[in-house]
Amino acid sequence: MSIQGAVAIGNRLVGPGEDAYIVAEIGINHNGDLAMAKRLIDVAAFAGCDAVKFQKRTISVVYNQQELGRPREMRKGKHVLENAIKRGVLPPESVQRLMQSDFTDTRNGDLKYALEFTEDEYAEIDAYCKEKRIAWFASCWDCESVDFIEQFNPPAHKIASPCNEDDELMLRLRATGKPLILSTGMTDMDGVRAVVEVLGTENLVILHCTSIYPTGTGTPEEVLRCVNLKGMARLRNEFGVPIGFSSHDTGIMPTFAAAAMGACMIEKHITQERGMFGSDQALSSEPGDLIRLCRAVRELYIAQGNGEISIYPDEQAIIEKLRRVRRTLSVV
Repeated sequence: MSIQGAVAIGNRLVGPGEDAYIVAEIGINHNGDLAMAKRLIDVAAFAGCDAVKFQKRTISVVYNQQELGRPREMRKGKHVLENAIKRGVLPPESVQRLMQSDFTDTRNGDLKYALEFTEDEYAEIDAYCKEKRIAWFASCWDCESVDFIEQFNPPAHKIASPCNEDDELMLRLRATGKPLILSTGMTDMDGVRAVVEVLGTENLVILHCTSIYPTGTGTPEEVLRCVNLKGMARLRNEFGVPIGFSSHDTGIMPTFAAAAMGACMIEKHITQERGMFGSDQALSSEPGDLIRLCRAVRELYIAQGNGEISIYPDEQAIIEKLRRVRRTLSVV
């Protein structure tokens, strides 16, 4: 199948023949700290990324009460909960329980609420990204979150892999008229076909993705095999839309290789430090790795050139010198 035209995301085109659109996924690695979010935006802007991405959930919609009430050990994340109380984002029941127990009676819902930015905080993120001249958008996990993020007029919407079976959400996202970016994590080809049938292919970018890699007994070779970069060609041939790569691996080589194999968009989780508290920190790139990755990807596109086989001026000078030497030797 031939590839459709490029998708316009803000002032950039995403598609064949274009430089890879690089997305630094901050996600929830800000730990509910606006200052940390700004530091990660700084890193992404300095590295040369095109956009940063967050995650947005309406907690009471996405999670049931049983999941929110599940005990969760958070001794290392006490500072996250303390900050959430200061920000006023925790339900009164959570605040009372945490204060009375000196932060020993912690539940899953406490952290979920703590990781969500408020409207005022997102307004500050929006202003800061404009100041840094970097785009931002979010993965919305529910329809209410789509309406929330839409007020900031993002250039695109990302569909998180866990949401690929939520047709109502797909239709709400499509109704925004914005370009959509679909990740294929935890989804087989039949599942991707079902999503594309709902979304259609107009203004769609698909990111090949493996959400979770083998842990414990998984050897480095097994982990790399699950990256499965050839999946990009399978998606490209089947759907005819711009195809990219969303990385959940811990290195930068697979992401660079994806760009070399024609990924129109690459997405990489970023963190201030991989050892920080948080479920996504360990699979993310630290600032130095992100900077090296972006530099390598940009240099890759420069090095591709125009495909013409020709003699460059400096080569011509050497050729002339060699010819003069050969003529001298023939005379002697």
